[in-house]
Amino acid sequence: MNQYIATAALSAILVSGCASVPMESKEASIQAKQFNPPSAGNAGLYVYRDSFVGKALKKDLWLDGKCLGESAPDVFFYEEVKGNQEHTLSTESEFSPNDLAIKTAAGQNYYIRQYIKLGVFVGGANLEVVNENEAKQAIASLDLAKQGTCSK
Repeated sequence: MNQYIATAALSAILVSGCASVPMESKEASIQAKQFNPPSAGNAGLYVYRDSFVGKALKKDLWLDGKCLGESAPDVFFYEEVKGNQEHTLSTESEFSPNDLAIKTAAGQNYYIRQYIKLGVFVGGANLEVVNENEAKQAIASLDLAKQGTCSK
């Protein structure tokens, strides 16, 4: 019986395909992947999604209560924020948003991975801070998504 359920779930995932969102130009994506220091007084936030789980799902991301964008598989966002402040990144999840507070230092880049986790009815999402080397390696194969479009 468990094999039947697992096979049905896998089939549904494969049939549903991959979600997509509006993307920035290739040039903008290449520029963001230079990982340059942010402008004076600011910190840089890279938020990316590279997980295999939940390929058919799009999930909203908010930064300090404002729409950063809607994520899909294999995309990243880059945003400069005021340095030396705490910022809250939130992601849409199954029942309520999940928040990640991050204290930034001016002149530094920060890397946050959004990942999809199994849920009761639909996959949920969560956020985690990732070390620079791991994040840069993951982001190298992703594309820059357009900001400012959320489903809610």
